[in-house]
Amino acid sequence: MARTHRRSPSPGCESSVLVKKLKSSHVSAPAATPTTNGAANGESAPHFADGVLGHANIAQLNAGYISNEPFKYAVVEKLFQDDLLQKVKDECMTELSFTEKETDIYKVNQTGDLASLNYLSSEQISLLPNLLALRDALYSPTFRNFLRAVTGCGPLSGTKQDMSVNSYTRGCHLLNHDDVIGSRRVSYILYMPLPHYQYWQKDWGGALELYPTVVGPDGDREPVSVPSKSIPPSWNQFIFFEVQPGQSFHSVEEVVVGGGGEDGRARLSISGWFHAAQEGEEGYTPESAETQLKSSREQLATTSTSFKNYPTELDAPPEDTLSEAHTAFLSEFLNPVYLQPRTMKALGARFLEESSLELHSFLSNDLASALEPRLRELDSRDGLGEDRAGRVPPHTSGTGGAWTVRGPPHKWRYCTLAPATPTQATAVAPRAAAGCNEIMRGLQDDLFASAPFRAWLAIVSRLLPTRHCVEARRFRPGLDYTLATSEEREARLDVVLGLTPEVRREGEELPQQTALKRRSRKPQEVKPRGWQAAEWGGWECYMAPHNEEDDPAVYRSGTIKKLAAEKSEKPVSSNGASSSKSPNGAAATNGTTTNGVNGTNGHAKTNGNGHAPAPAPDDDEIEVDEEPEEGEEEEEDVDASMEDADADEEEDSTLLTVQPGFNRLLLVLRDERVMRFVKYVSASAEGSRWDICGEYEVGMMEEEDDEGGDSDHAASDRSGSS
Repeated sequence: MARTHRRSPSPGCESSVLVKKLKSSHVSAPAATPTTNGAANGESAPHFADGVLGHANIAQLNAGYISNEPFKYAVVEKLFQDDLLQKVKDECMTELSFTEKETDIYKVNQTGDLASLNYLSSEQISLLPNLLALRDALYSPTFRNFLRAVTGCGPLSGTKQDMSVNSYTRGCHLLNHDDVIGSRRVSYILYMPLPHYQYWQKDWGGALELYPTVVGPDGDREPVSVPSKSIPPSWNQFIFFEVQPGQSFHSVEEVVVGGGGEDGRARLSISGWFHAAQEGEEGYTPESAETQLKSSREQLATTSTSFKNYPTELDAPPEDTLSEAHTAFLSEFLNPVYLQPRTMKALGARFLEESSLELHSFLSNDLASALEPRLRELDSRDGLGEDRAGRVPPHTSGTGGAWTVRGPPHKWRYCTLAPATPTQATAVAPRAAAGCNEIMRGLQDDLFASAPFRAWLAIVSRLLPTRHCVEARRFRPGLDYTLATSEEREARLDVVLGLTPEVRREGEELPQQTALKRRSRKPQEVKPRGWQAAEWGGWECYMAPHNEEDDPAVYRSGTIKKLAAEKSEKPVSSNGASSSKSPNGAAATNGTTTNGVNGTNGHAKTNGNGHAPAPAPDDDEIEVDEEPEEGEEEEEDVDASMEDADADEEEDSTLLTVQPGFNRLLLVLRDERVMRFVKYVSASAEGSRWDICGEYEVGMMEEEDDEGGDSDHAASDRSGSS
């Protein structure tokens, strides 16, 4: 049973540094006292747009709220007086500090919790008079009564305020979730897109996407893979809906403009939640028994893998070498180096020590050379290639023919191969002559699920695969991902063959042309970009288990960027492998082994290509890429040391991060409770992220030690099942 630990399914409002260092320059003038706009109950309603809180508008919003699909929501096109909102926008951009936050489910630039405005000094408060006025207006009794009248949500708290300012620039996104946490009752968002005088165009991204639900296999309601409603942001627009377990599923489409010194475009907003009345407030009622509908977080905790049995059981553990029949079969797929007994023995020793390997040039040259250009061509035909110019593609992209979308999106979304027809089930000889989908299906059905590959895995991992689950996966740019889940009770052997085509640089020759010249020239030093520079997402990430903290899946994007920056300072060969070597011939791991992947006593950090690459086809030695060196320039800002310490703490929880690559096999022994996910693939990626993903239940293999040692004990320590 897989699960994810407690973590906020949306950017939370933390009590971090909210206001920038005090300035002696301009202090915003408070908003002019507006005309008193009468609310439905006759109370004064300063700052709000004319008539927005009146009886007629409430009745109209309520009627639309009840009938709206796919779930109940309301849109107020103009909530506040425009002059107030413009001054609020100015204060947010000049006086507030934004922190980039990133987890498996979101990437956003966010301020601290605006509830902390109450604790600022009078000098600091003087910098934010309009923001304070807006916050107080939102949580006033008048506006809370307005929300109750429209939604029927019941009493709302005025003391528990939960809001922040969020800036979505290029690459920022928020994946599918239902917002159900604690006492949240109403979700809301107030848009201030920049620049405020320019209409926000649909193809800039950033739309709020709403999803219908269906009853899933477990009887719980879950979202379908494609949203039925998309609402682009517009100035002064206010959207709100009641938080409903298993129903209020929504996401924020990736923003594809702004950032990086562009023209200032950003999806700026104030968002948060109204909570149920708290103890001591009017209308407070204790929390009732558990609802029958599960939240998206709870549904992640019930994720399971459907394993298949092998056709035959093994009477005894495989030999240390492959049989002739197994070798002949695997020769149709694998680089012959990986079928050599000496290579397999060396890999087994390394895996026993580190519990993870990344093997480069895993497939035979003929098969790899045929597959890579065909994957590029398929992306191009499906509108997912380089000519898309970084825009978010339609949700239906790449789903025709052999590929279909797999959801539900509050757990994952990616494409898989549809089952083969009788005609497709016939293998083409040689395999390299088959089409793209046929080659992928052959790797999925014929190689990864085969008895010969099972025997090869047993030799290399010293574990015995007992059942398997294999998928050919396609992660489309701007659409696909998996969220963090873990196996609660048993270890798993993850075997992932990365097939994402390498990034082509301007003027670069085709891969097959380059391959012919690699042996006769020194590798060209190039600066990484795209996948290897962590610019496009799609990395496979393993996280240490957390002790029921609120947000264990969080990792600072600064950690990834730090590693990417360190990589960019080192020469990188044209095939994507680091040109530097470890001085002692072993992977550098800060003095620890990399067993952190199958335990919690260490951690391994990637150099972008994995930490134990395999030999090239003409090399009999196993090379090891060097760990990126530690250390960064000292920051001048007094807060930098605290931020670096936080980043180091988050980095320690990252056991392994592997960037997408082509023809690389990743083997990881994943212990119980270790979380795993594939980061959302950005719309800026020049093609899909492809792989063959195998998950294997494993058992112990008893090995005889020549000296009568404790090899049996070592084997049992490395396996979580029997």
